[in-house]
Amino acid sequence: MLINVEGKLDYRALIFIPKRPPMNLYSEKYEKGLQLYSKGVFIMEKCKELVPDYLRFVKGLVDSSDLDLNISRETLQKSRQLKEIAENVEKRILSRLERLLKNDYDRYLEFFKNFGINLKFGIYDDFGLKKDLLKDLILYETTNEDKMITLKEYVEKMPKDQEFIYFASGKSKVAVQAIPQMDLIKKKGYDVLVLTDDVDEFVLNIMGEYNKKQFKSVNQGELDLLSDEEKEEIKNLNEQKKPLLDKIKEALKDEVTDVVLSKRLTDSAVCLVSTDGVSFEMEKVISNMPNENKPKAEKILEINPNHNLFKALEKIYLENPLEIDDYADLLYSQALLIEGFDLKDPVDFANKMNDLIIKMAK
Repeated sequence: MLINVEGKLDYRALIFIPKRPPMNLYSEKYEKGLQLYSKGVFIMEKCKELVPDYLRFVKGLVDSSDLDLNISRETLQKSRQLKEIAENVEKRILSRLERLLKNDYDRYLEFFKNFGINLKFGIYDDFGLKKDLLKDLILYETTNEDKMITLKEYVEKMPKDQEFIYFASGKSKVAVQAIPQMDLIKKKGYDVLVLTDDVDEFVLNIMGEYNKKQFKSVNQGELDLLSDEEKEEIKNLNEQKKPLLDKIKEALKDEVTDVVLSKRLTDSAVCLVSTDGVSFEMEKVISNMPNENKPKAEKILEINPNHNLFKALEKIYLENPLEIDDYADLLYSQALLIEGFDLKDPVDFANKMNDLIIKMAK
């Protein structure tokens, strides 16, 4: 890409994007930057002030007749001319990417698979300072579409009765489609963004909304997809089954903040959801960071009141309430495994499963 600017500030730039990212692109040893010239005279091999961190993969050179040949690194950092050149080069690169996405989707998709993670970090960095510049360049796989799409395309295809942009984190599209929290969403026919990168939820969190449509996790907070009549029915049922739910909650008091009958499960027996704030995916990402402060998501165990498993729990509670503790633990462990968490004591889980199978065989 050739950039030629004449006016108050004269410069020329030759910019290109590698077909594949360098092996050391994400290492501490990698140095970003463009070659810098003044009136054709070489000044610097890698001028990092010319490209933002999220475009660190960009290569090229800039030649300006308005820069002092004897300019120092300290002076560069304060140079108004250099800052203006950098901002203009950034906008030109993004403009070229926008045209590529519009006119040649396959080529853009190849670029995005190699460098899309950088654009996502660009949205998240500096508290979302660049989010408006980058939000339409991000592609997402979704549960209903055969190809990756933009947020703009997602919103344009939303049914009139759909209020939120739904998303779910997982290792793959298949994994997301299989989670229990998708039960009601699938019945409604709503599309869901599939988030597979660690930074994805942080990106959506910093964006907050797109085109006045807020983002909504399928396994966090209330989905609010039931009719008023259905909500009232679940509310009354929660009151009726309160002794059993309280017994399960007491058994899991160190693990969950609440146990409720679910408003989102239709086929699955049980699931875990988190309250608004730190999500399960954020907890997993933060747990792998060297931070001392590692916040945890507040876990709520949801049980499908129409599933045979819940009916079996009711029967056990009536006949032998002392056994509920073990069943509650099995139920919670099952929900943890579905959510991708490790069990604290896999051996204890296996022993309880064995005891249950032996008991059923008698």
